[in-house]
Amino acid sequence: MPNRTLRRRRPDRPRRIAFRVLRAVQVDGAYANLELARALAGAHLEARDAAFVTELVAGTSRLAGTYDAIVAVASGRDQLDPALAEVLRLGAHQLLSMRVPLHAAVGATVDLAAAEVGEKVAGLTNAVLRKVAARDLDAWVAALAQGRDDLDALALRTHHPRWIAQAYRDLLGDEAETALAANNEAPLTTLVVRPGLAGRDELGGEPTPFSPWGARRAGNPAEVAAVAEGRAGVQDEGSQLMVAALAHVPAPAGPWLDLCAGPGGKAALLAGLAIGERTRLLASERQPHRAALVAGALGVYTGEHAPVVIAADGTRPAWPAGFFARVMADVPCTGLGALRRRPEARWRRSPADLTALVPLQRSLLASALDSACPGGVVAYVTCSPHPRETTEVVDAVLSGRDDVTVVNAPAVLGVPDAARGDFVQLWPHRHGTDAMFCALLRVNDQAGRGRR
Repeated sequence: MPNRTLRRRRPDRPRRIAFRVLRAVQVDGAYANLELARALAGAHLEARDAAFVTELVAGTSRLAGTYDAIVAVASGRDQLDPALAEVLRLGAHQLLSMRVPLHAAVGATVDLAAAEVGEKVAGLTNAVLRKVAARDLDAWVAALAQGRDDLDALALRTHHPRWIAQAYRDLLGDEAETALAANNEAPLTTLVVRPGLAGRDELGGEPTPFSPWGARRAGNPAEVAAVAEGRAGVQDEGSQLMVAALAHVPAPAGPWLDLCAGPGGKAALLAGLAIGERTRLLASERQPHRAALVAGALGVYTGEHAPVVIAADGTRPAWPAGFFARVMADVPCTGLGALRRRPEARWRRSPADLTALVPLQRSLLASALDSACPGGVVAYVTCSPHPRETTEVVDAVLSGRDDVTVVNAPAVLGVPDAARGDFVQLWPHRHGTDAMFCALLRVNDQAGRGRR
């Protein structure tokens, strides 16, 4: 009898590339969008194949937890070899969320499993995927939800872990399902000009509805001349609006600070606006390799008020207290507000990450306030709506100080349906942006200076 292993087809390149990107995400902690861009840049695929890889990576990352639950039922196993589990997720996505015919999805995935995991798993892969294909996605979700409470059912329907669904429901009530569902819709790329170096009319596409500096467009951003030349970049409109909030609030004349500047998107916008005010931005980033990214983004600005980039720890400032008129504190966070663009984060993050991040967030906010001059303004920003790293951080830091006044940030920004008390909260389903949070805090003209 001929050896069937010798007659098995080699996996097609798009599926193999998608598998290896997803393994890098799982094994090396890579970001799916960045690893995908790197892989596609070196693959030289035709546009159709590149789009197929993109959907495989993004879609499988987005629904990974749901697919794991389906595969567990279909296989009767709670534990699988990690590489095989990745192959089965890819197969499940093709069967349940893409228009790939059954024979093609199963056959190609079996070939992939045999090549990447081993011939011994080919039969199991075939059997599991045929059981997966016996129901559509809605039927699988309904079956998995049987006997679960309402919160579990919400999490299953919207493809999020329970703890994230809980946070959204606590914040939004009946609106939570719409908000969670919006995290599953891939956004158009949003571009932003470098103020003073490019005009929005150079970006093409559709102007952003709230930011005066951006436009949304399909296609490769590098094909836009202003982007290729560094006079524009890629930045979600929500991030642009965080800069707008800080730039528009009245503040004294003086230098500006970006306390946690990496990788440089907000810093590049701030730098151009600071130059327009005939002042300078200091961009600080603790990690040297990220500081280098910031320097690259800001290198297009030259002249008397060109920005300065340093590698420094924001909790141990390398500058004197009370020196800056405007301070951006875009602190490290869970990234739960950017799940449209980083779909794997919902399964990678856990409540333990909040516990680890909150002390750093509080320390950075306190440092930012100490860095502002009398009358100066601090923007505390996170790409997360979760109360523990937004309102609770602000409340905790301000409870120990009598030298800070909360500014009405929604009134400053002027974006509808963005008020969360005196703070700004953007949402994908309301504003078409990442779920960015912003608190504007003014340091009073008296008392409390130099406090660390």
